[in-house]
Amino acid sequence: MQLKSLDERLDNLDTIVTTLVERVMKQPVSMEVPCPKCGSVVQITFTCNAKSGARVDLQ
Repeated sequence: MQLKSLDERLDNLDTIVTTLVERVMKQPVSMEVPCPKCGSVVQITFTCNAKSGARVDLQ
């Protein structure tokens, strides 16, 4: 049961990362993540400098 739960979490994480990378390739993405210890909000911005027409292989 725990292995199945871990597998589902990894699949979900893979989907999130793939979606973020695809979006970053098109436009910048900003995320606000609260610190689990102090509660302060940290803003993270992802950008890409790949040239148009460049092929990116993520596997």
